[in-house]
Amino acid sequence: MTKSSPPHVTRAFTLIELLVAIATIFVIAGMAVPAMHSVYERAKVLKDLSNLRQIGAATQLYMNDNNGAFPGSATTTWMLQLEQKYISKWRVLESPFDARASDEVGGANTAVSYGINGNSYSGNPLAPISSDKVTKPVTFIVFAPAQATGATATFQGAANSSAPGVTVNTGGTPATSNPGGTAVGGPHNHRTKINALFADWHAETMLWSGTGPAFTNNANNPPSDADGELRWKPYTPFP
Repeated sequence: MTKSSPPHVTRAFTLIELLVAIATIFVIAGMAVPAMHSVYERAKVLKDLSNLRQIGAATQLYMNDNNGAFPGSATTTWMLQLEQKYISKWRVLESPFDARASDEVGGANTAVSYGINGNSYSGNPLAPISSDKVTKPVTFIVFAPAQATGATATFQGAANSSAPGVTVNTGGTPATSNPGGTAVGGPHNHRTKINALFADWHAETMLWSGTGPAFTNNANNPPSDADGELRWKPYTPFP
């Protein structure tokens, strides 16, 4: 007599096993999403730094052709002067943190996310200062994202901004990112950091505020920030 094979039994997940699997998926997702957000923000930071470096390279070429003077005049903003000959495409002037609708051709409604230090004009857009007036190029900020006030990073610059264009420093206390009043923080790292381009043409990420070297410091505070004043003023005393 031949023995019959035992019937094949298909084992299903129990309710507890299913709940454990779902919980595990949620835990993994909870760890992965912040990591992805961090990588995404870091990519934006690097792109922002790249934009500033390209603006710096274009500015150097402009200054070589204009006796070392910073760009900008009473009739043409700095960004239009650079775009006409020295910048390959308009999108270099748009920060990856700037979510406004924009295009690459320029024009009255085109986004401009960056601003120039207003003190590079000695308060007079007709007379941009020469680079040889900058006492400490490694400290003096020339370009940075130009934000408006608000709970989130917002930008208001446009190609038709009045000369010399969107400014980054209004001369207030502390130094501000302008237009739209005093910004409440930098555009990244939970509003704690901002990128800036200096007069020696290096770009770096710096703290928005603090006791040490920080974007909003505009007064000397040795030993933690001995060059705070020269961050915004090209030389001292300054008019």
